[in-house]
Amino acid sequence: MFFKKIDARMKILLLIFTTLLLLIIIRIFYVQVFEYDKLYVLAKDLWSRDLPVEANRGLILDRNGVVLADNLTTTSLVLVPNQIKDKKETTTKLAEILNVDYDIMYKHVNKKTSIERVHPEGRRLSYEIADKINNLKLPGVYLVKESKRYYPYGDLLSHSLGYVGIDNQGLSGLELQYDKYLTGESGAIKYFSDAKGNKLNLADVYLEPQDGMNIQLTVDINIQKSLERELDNVVDMFEPDMALAIVMNPNTGEIYGMASRPDYDPNNYQNYSQEVLSRNLPIWATYEPGSTQKIITTAAAVEEKVVDLDKDTFYDAGSVKVDTAKIKCWKAGGHGQQTFMEVLQNSCNLGVDTATHTNLQNML
Repeated sequence: MFFKKIDARMKILLLIFTTLLLLIIIRIFYVQVFEYDKLYVLAKDLWSRDLPVEANRGLILDRNGVVLADNLTTTSLVLVPNQIKDKKETTTKLAEILNVDYDIMYKHVNKKTSIERVHPEGRRLSYEIADKINNLKLPGVYLVKESKRYYPYGDLLSHSLGYVGIDNQGLSGLELQYDKYLTGESGAIKYFSDAKGNKLNLADVYLEPQDGMNIQLTVDINIQKSLERELDNVVDMFEPDMALAIVMNPNTGEIYGMASRPDYDPNNYQNYSQEVLSRNLPIWATYEPGSTQKIITTAAAVEEKVVDLDKDTFYDAGSVKVDTAKIKCWKAGGHGQQTFMEVLQNSCNLGVDTATHTNLQNML
């Protein structure tokens, strides 16, 4: 009787273990067959590491398609610390090539991170330095593509175009205003490694970057060149503290050219003070209209037939008293006898004021 009870218990245990084993086999089969793709994707995400590939910034063009803001392809240094076998040797060689302090480079090489971008020492490397690093064939040392902003016309239209920082982010002018359109979407070179950072024997995956959008201006490069040349002549001749000029189509409001002095070269904006960088005078500074209003006043007087530019005359004695105020002409002693055409040519204050006064009286 005792042995029969033991035998029954053994059968129950055997049935339980058999059932559990069968459930495990079914679960493994289900995972291997039906959830393979899902688990493989999740595993690849755990294994994958990204070496960034920077997108090109969108171009800035003039109205005829001439490139005003371009891109140059450069390379930058990226490290995978866990893949570096001899950290001292790698540090010594990289510090020598980059001409940086050993301790600074040693911190990069020993950084507790999956990927270390050597910044700023390893950014925007020349082809010569990049070749030297590439020829070392050091484990865990990578060179990745980066895009550097380049302004082919130097200081031409500099205040309007603005400039970008080391990470290609817009910091001023159109570069800042339209940064979200000009900035592209970076890509990457995906490689696969285990938890210790050792590279797995899986093919790398290249994710292509998406370049930023191009922007076309109403500016005409030829008009801009002429405008800036004449502005330089004015500065050389009169040595003013500041100068500005704008060429605009009055019918459409399109700006064909715009410049101010002092200006700067956006390729080397670090060499200039913030006062120079931030002062785009045509849109920053405000001025009284002054004698430019005389053209409008005279045009209104002619339109209303208040004066005849060639026949009507005015005598400028140098000043005139209106109530208790004394209004003076800019020229001491006045311009004497003039036609109203000469009043306009001489920018005579009193003559234009007289035309304005007469015009207002006729309108009342």
